[in-house]
Amino acid sequence: MRLDKFLKLSRLIKRRTVAKDVSDQGRVEINGKEAKASSSVKVGDEITVRYGNKLVTVRVDILHESPRKEQSIEMYTVIKEQSIASE
Repeated sequence: MRLDKFLKLSRLIKRRTVAKDVSDQGRVEINGKEAKASSSVKVGDEITVRYGNKLVTVRVDILHESPRKEQSIEMYTVIKEQSIASE
């Protein structure tokens, strides 16, 4: 599954276009490597997303092609959330 689609379906980011923009700005990593919107996501991958002054790291548990709201929460497990000091 594409990274931008996963971010949208898992509801980590509300819109796919926003997920694409965030990915293309270099604010998303898969397994510690910078990822583009078209990067492939597999079960077991660790995704880190930088939201403003917050870093969220999640592990991909399940890939659903069209999840309901309840299923979208099951798609990942939050590993770590941390604040970034503003400059």
